Parts: sequence; C-alpha cells; structure tokens
Amino acid sequence: MDAAAAQFLGAGLAMLGAIGPGIGIGLLAQGAMQGIARNPDASGDIQTNMILAIAFTEAVAIYCLVVALLLIFVA
Repeated sequence: MDAAAAQFLGAGLAMLGAIGPGIGIGLLAQGAMQGIARNPDASGDIQTNMILAIAFTEAVAIYCLVVALLLIFVA
C-alpha cells in the first residue's frame, strides 16, 4: 500500500470518532425535549444547558476532523 492510500485510510478511520458525538448530541436533544415537555417553565435553563453541553460534545468531533485533515495534508 502506498503512502497516499494510508493517509486516506487513516483519515477515514479518524473520522469514526465522530460517531460518538453524533449519538451524544442526539441524546442531549432528546433529554432536553423531554425536560421541556415535562416542565415548560424551565425551558430557558434547559435550553442554555443543552447548548453548552452540545458545544462541549461537538468539540470532540472537531478534534477528529482536525486529526483527519492533518493526516491528509501534513503527513
């Protein structure tokens, strides 16, 4: 296998790490929707905490993207 093929294979494998944040964001949204449905008065606090948690979860997916891009363009 030549080096270019190994770079693309490694980048693809690095992006498998984005599966976890995708599932996590879905579960966060599900929990927030259930919380708002049960207690509409707390929707502002729930939404604020949901957006903050989504930002932290999305950071993991961005790290995977950065690693994949480094493997493609730098290595």
